[in-house]
Amino acid sequence: MLHRLSFKVGINAKSEMVWNVLWGKVTYPQWTKIFSEDSQVETDWVEGSTALFTDGKGSGMRSRIYKRITNEFMGIEHLGMLEQGVELPPNEKTKDWLGAKEDYTLTETNGVTTLEVGLDTVKEYESYFYETFPKALQIVKDLSENK
Repeated sequence: MLHRLSFKVGINAKSEMVWNVLWGKVTYPQWTKIFSEDSQVETDWVEGSTALFTDGKGSGMRSRIYKRITNEFMGIEHLGMLEQGVELPPNEKTKDWLGAKEDYTLTETNGVTTLEVGLDTVKEYESYFYETFPKALQIVKDLSENK
């Protein structure tokens, strides 16, 4: 059963800058290394496209960009799990993640962007995300404010 977690950070930068830090080829691995040192993504970030979120060994998630509004919203739906580059068949472990979503909402007011993240997770990962996601968002904030 999936549980919805929410995180929020205020960033002294325009939403376009925050967007570029979140999804940029160079900056994406910088803020996601908190989750996996060798964090990688293979996608074009276009609505409807596939996204492969992996560690250095090809393990991670196969997902789909279900909605994109440039500089405002990115919605990602997880469709399956990968292990060493191969998609795992549906089983007890993988079915729990099927349909889990991550939503990134950017709202800019007077040059300050509020980044809100909502994500679905299984109970066993809640404490992990409560520990790591604020650190990841701090990196996004630092990169956005210092560019």
